[in-house]
Amino acid sequence: MDMEYAKKTVCVLLCGLLAGCGYQFRVEGPGPTIGGANVAASQESQPRLVIRTLVNNSFEPNLETRYTNYLRHEFSSGSGAQVVPDSKAADLVLTGQILSVTVPTLSFGQTTTLERRAEVVVMVKVEEIRTKQLVWTQTARGASEFYVTSDLQFNRSLQNRAVEQAGRFVAADLAARFLMHLESGGLTKRAAAPPAIPPSDP
Repeated sequence: MDMEYAKKTVCVLLCGLLAGCGYQFRVEGPGPTIGGANVAASQESQPRLVIRTLVNNSFEPNLETRYTNYLRHEFSSGSGAQVVPDSKAADLVLTGQILSVTVPTLSFGQTTTLERRAEVVVMVKVEEIRTKQLVWTQTARGASEFYVTSDLQFNRSLQNRAVEQAGRFVAADLAARFLMHLESGGLTKRAAAPPAIPPSDP
């Protein structure tokens, strides 16, 4: 009986200790909620950005739509801005140009080219829709290498993939740079600057 009593006493003490010394988790700020309420709240403070179709000034045809889609995807997920379609009211508008696409040779064999690189240059600018003031401008470069084979048609396919990959690199780079601009207070500083007041007539 003494052993039985001792076991019960130990169990009671352990339960009391566990109940009194339980772990507590605390999170600074609002925690996650089901249903996306916090996402909606955070988007209220994000500038609404519309991205216009890029102008293609390169020799590669039909790049403007793909590169614009890359920009919309990357800016939606990693720029700090809320990308909206043309039909919605936006605070900012992004326009830009594909300045160039080049495919230089990197290495040669005795009789043929072994490796080439697709290099692209894209310039974009962001303006306030209401005031037409320039908010941000950036030129970005992207590159992607590919090996050359004896099949000309397959080489063209490899080149197309490399050009697309370089465009994705450019879009990701521009989105990251715009996020840095926002986090450094680029829009806030501009908004805080009071507009110039013309002198009043005497």
